[in-house]
Amino acid sequence: MSQSLFANASLGKLSLTNRVVMAPMTRSRAPGNVANELMARYYGERATAGLIVTEGTAPAPNGLGYPRIPGLFNAEQSRSWRQVTDAVHARNGRIFVQLMHTGRVSHPENMPAGAQVVAPSPIAAPGEMWTDSKGQQPHPVPVEMTEAQIQDAIREFAHSAKLAIEAGFDGVEIHGANGYLVDQFLNTATNQRKDQWGGSIENRIRFAVEVARAMAKEIGPERVGIRISPYGVFNGTQPDPEMDALYLKLLAELNTLGLVYVHIVDHSSMGAPPVSAELKLKIRSTFRGATLLSGGYDAARAQHDLDENRGDLVAFGRPFISNANLVEKLQKGQKLNEPDFNTFYTPGEKGYTDYPA
Repeated sequence: MSQSLFANASLGKLSLTNRVVMAPMTRSRAPGNVANELMARYYGERATAGLIVTEGTAPAPNGLGYPRIPGLFNAEQSRSWRQVTDAVHARNGRIFVQLMHTGRVSHPENMPAGAQVVAPSPIAAPGEMWTDSKGQQPHPVPVEMTEAQIQDAIREFAHSAKLAIEAGFDGVEIHGANGYLVDQFLNTATNQRKDQWGGSIENRIRFAVEVARAMAKEIGPERVGIRISPYGVFNGTQPDPEMDALYLKLLAELNTLGLVYVHIVDHSSMGAPPVSAELKLKIRSTFRGATLLSGGYDAARAQHDLDENRGDLVAFGRPFISNANLVEKLQKGQKLNEPDFNTFYTPGEKGYTDYPA
């Protein structure tokens, strides 16, 4: 049965006011890696989305790859996020935090003392990373994670999930996409290990599955989703011949845990290789939880894909940056404000909370 983009929906035990999701987008407005009043205003203004997924938030000091991104690994950070979740809930919204460990996509200048740039294998990410202290810097060669460090990272994800619930979040999204740590284990361009964490499909999905297992045990699987990006090339990842099989095996394993959703990234609208319609259909038929679609959607295409039962919810990214009332505008067919690309990652209100309503 077809469902309207603007109709009520269920997600696990949550009731959503519509099927529009605000996609996670890094905005770099968290000096000191703590959430703040400006962020509370930004998310609160967008709470008419059925579900908000926050910007990538580090579950550990080693995951703080970018300047001014928030963390969620200590009590101060957990308390700081409460103002954000309160602002969203005050407007009857729902909000998940996206936990993003950046892995090799990092630089020591962006990290606290004692933190390390770590990854499955000691292969530097291509290109450069912005640092507030020294400008553009090449990505360093990461430390190859030991067994102990892998186990630590799994525990850190679970602890961060616990802090998220204490902060008032309705759930958490594992960032398993876009070339960050979870995806670095999945991808053969970044994972060249010879132990139980690399090589075969079963070994490469192991880290993602164990992170999901630990988080589900900590906060309940109905509060855990995962974002994936098959065929993505962001941050130096590359497709391989086993990619379809890898993702279908991953989702079959996640079914045994009962995760609430899978969020499929298709950035072909931004020039990335597309995720085939065939693979999306196989993901849809394999995974027992909800399917979130994302990638260059407008209201008409979103409704078409809901009508065709290709997904349950549809995520919108950049339109939410410049249109806090995006749901209303989509529903009424109103013209959207264009986002200012120059202020996506700059500090302060400009390009963040100052777009015309």
